[in-house]
Amino acid sequence: MTQWHTPNRAKRAGLALALISPLLFGGPAQAADNLEFTGALVEAACNLRAGDDDIELNFNTVIDRYLYRYGETPVRAFSLHLDDCDNSVLTGVKLTFKGTESTELPGFLAFDGGSTASGVVVGLQTAGGQLLPINDTSGMSLTLPSGNLIIPLQAYLKAEPTAQNTQAIELGNFKATAEFLLTYQ
Repeated sequence: MTQWHTPNRAKRAGLALALISPLLFGGPAQAADNLEFTGALVEAACNLRAGDDDIELNFNTVIDRYLYRYGETPVRAFSLHLDDCDNSVLTGVKLTFKGTESTELPGFLAFDGGSTASGVVVGLQTAGGQLLPINDTSGMSLTLPSGNLIIPLQAYLKAEPTAQNTQAIELGNFKATAEFLLTYQ
């Protein structure tokens, strides 16, 4: 008699498992399509001139006494060149700079970790002297012409106020690295 009840119990247990298994092992609930992605793939509005993708700006030798006295160096000019611009689809470009910011002077570029010099940062600005803060998402917006666009920029070294006031600028070699992003609009 126990043999006959064992199959019934097994059948009932199997039926119960079959009824609740969709709840335990079921996949995610299916819903109607409610997410859609659209857009247009287009060619870049301009070509970045060869060589402008890796710009190296050398400040040569900077005398600490100059930084103590004036707080910053004269600017060094450089430019980004956008060639063969086609403004029939995209009419603008936004330029932003990304990098490690100074904690004492937010918006200014800090020296890379391997630098032996310290107490000084790099400032980036437009040719007109407007600061272009590092990691500022608003960036610099420009209208795209049909043809070529030259974006004149400037960089300079600035003494951090604490190092300048306490005469604590550390001498040595330095390197600062930033990345520029061009976002076509």
